[in-house]
Amino acid sequence: MLDSQIMPNLTDVYRIDQFNDTFALGHYARVLDAQDRRNGQVVALKVMRPEHLHTDGEMRWEYRAFASEADLLMKLAGSPHIVDLLDCGYVSTRAEAPGDGEITSFQLDVMGFLQAMPQFAARGWRPYLSLQNLPRLNNLLYLMKPNQSGTRWRLPSEEGLALTLQFVDVLRLAHQKQIVYMDHKLEHVYWDGSQLRIIDLNSSRQLEKNNRSDDTYYRMDIHNLCVGILYPIFTGLSPQKAALRPQPGNIVEAESRYRDIMELDFGVEPSLSQGIQDLLQRGAAMEWTNIDDFGAQLQQVASQHGWDFPAHYTSPASRDARGQMRAGLTRLRRGQADIREARDLFREALIQDGITEELEAELRRMVKSVNDMLNNRVIP
Repeated sequence: MLDSQIMPNLTDVYRIDQFNDTFALGHYARVLDAQDRRNGQVVALKVMRPEHLHTDGEMRWEYRAFASEADLLMKLAGSPHIVDLLDCGYVSTRAEAPGDGEITSFQLDVMGFLQAMPQFAARGWRPYLSLQNLPRLNNLLYLMKPNQSGTRWRLPSEEGLALTLQFVDVLRLAHQKQIVYMDHKLEHVYWDGSQLRIIDLNSSRQLEKNNRSDDTYYRMDIHNLCVGILYPIFTGLSPQKAALRPQPGNIVEAESRYRDIMELDFGVEPSLSQGIQDLLQRGAAMEWTNIDDFGAQLQQVASQHGWDFPAHYTSPASRDARGQMRAGLTRLRRGQADIREARDLFREALIQDGITEELEAELRRMVKSVNDMLNNRVIP
């Protein structure tokens, strides 16, 4: 049936731009900035790496992971913290950056996308997902990974608690649907100071309903959250006691990445509250059996930082101080954005043809000074 259909050209459906994943390359796919010509929306186009195509048309697990991810994205579409799936389909080109060839778009017909997978695999076409394009500047690995030795950033406890509370909401919804995220690492987390967004569910797992042996996976999901994301955001270090760096990423590594880390070292960040340390330490030790218990203890810890919850007392003074903290962080983030814009203006001026040597030297001095300021910033 597919052979009789006339497939549109890829370039008629998408305008393909540059790769946007160079700071943290993934195992399954490459991701490019693109524009959907059908509606003008700027998207992130995630296309399977060509090396995962099997020469005899069989589907490797990397191929099937695209169908699984599309399915899970739709099941979790009710969460404001999960990246939006916008389209799914197949492209005929085998070039790593798909610049030509044919395309078959299923849009949000995930079932049709799944059912057609064996036919397109046999033809050597690659699956793609079109996703909401999130700003790179909000990616936590991109923000927190130091560009010089001896540098380390961490989120303020106020923001770290806000991020954690939102992540608990994500896992609560996922676990209710028998889904475990598993692939917890900073490159999958986007944060703008108030809103959490999560990408990449290709290593996540749909569990069987009412299977008691699956309880271990829920415990592991909380463990991986505490070790792989929360420890780095509160300390600025990898749980492997090293500088932050991209983590390897296939489904086996996602489930085993932090298996041997059962204790966390907070010596590098002794100012971190004991309540947060204890919460994460219990997660590393696999003591949290379900996300609701973890979330209840998180609320108790957050109440000591001025948060209001019905089950926990917060003093009026702490509540007011937290309000001032939030206002200060808002101004701090706004100021850092202005500083980055100023630096970019200096850089743009530097590339102008015909400027004098004196002006060029001054602009270079300003760029260096601003970069030094940003390298010593207070928050990522």
